[in-house]
Amino acid sequence: MKKATLINLLAVIMIVIATKVNAQTQPNYFIGKWDVLVKGLPQGDTHIKFNIADSAGHMKGAILDTTAAHKDIPLTKIEPDGDKITLYFSTQGYDVSLLLAKKDDDHATGSLMGMFEANAIRLKEK
Repeated sequence: MKKATLINLLAVIMIVIATKVNAQTQPNYFIGKWDVLVKGLPQGDTHIKFNIADSAGHMKGAILDTTAAHKDIPLTKIEPDGDKITLYFSTQGYDVSLLLAKKDDDHATGSLMGMFEANAIRLKEK
């Protein structure tokens, strides 16, 4: 009886460990380059390009500078939450947050500061 209980306990522990390991090896949906269209800003609709990478298990990212200067702006904080992600960055002297939620394989929707609609499209590598 004690052997059967011990074997069952070991089986449950192995299943939990296997599940945990599998969950950690799945890539994050938001890793890659994104073109986000933010609508309704005072200066008009604006495209912002982001690059989000996984560095040793921690997400990091930057706003891609598309001007000749090529000075990318690092994100100050990234909060992944399942099929959602919140990106924090500073622009024009303001701390800003962008919430995105997975829509399909290459699209996400969300809002900038909870006020402005945002639509994101994954940029494909050529």
